[in-house]
Amino acid sequence: MKASMLVRVADKLINRQKIEHQIDGILEHRARGLSQQQVAYQFGVDRTFISRLETLGEVRKGKSIALVGFPVANKDELAAVAAEEGVEFVWLMTNAERWDYVAQRSGSALVQEVMDLISQVRRHDALIFIGSDQRARMVRALVDREVVAVEIGRSPINSDKRVEPEQLRDLIRQLRGEAGGARQ
Repeated sequence: MKASMLVRVADKLINRQKIEHQIDGILEHRARGLSQQQVAYQFGVDRTFISRLETLGEVRKGKSIALVGFPVANKDELAAVAAEEGVEFVWLMTNAERWDYVAQRSGSALVQEVMDLISQVRRHDALIFIGSDQRARMVRALVDREVVAVEIGRSPINSDKRVEPEQLRDLIRQLRGEAGGARQ
């Protein structure tokens, strides 16, 4: 065992790895839907410890949001905004990437991957979709969640389109119900 995994606190020797393992277990149980009280009982800690642990690691509250978009010129910029705002699922592609993606898959593999993508998106409360007017209509029909479309042109779109990062940030904040899009 590495010495850095052990920390001396007064007369106690603390094992960081043991703490990490316990925290992972606590969070896994909470993610599976067990109450704070149930998890506290299982791990032999006070319920308030579970609450404080969750508060310590909390990134944000509110709706779970997915972001899908193509063909986007500034996908890295948009992905950075999504990460800063705590968007859980992001799938953005340039025009070249989307055609390469399609070309590298057989018809059946492509259908399966699109179905998997729809399944992943449906795990979230809301979807922000960036794309053409036609694709936006299709996505609304396929996803039984709140869909907010940022239409970047009429179909077919054959080149990358830029989306203003602050427009995306404001949209995410509005979906979460943050007043005026301001930070909490």
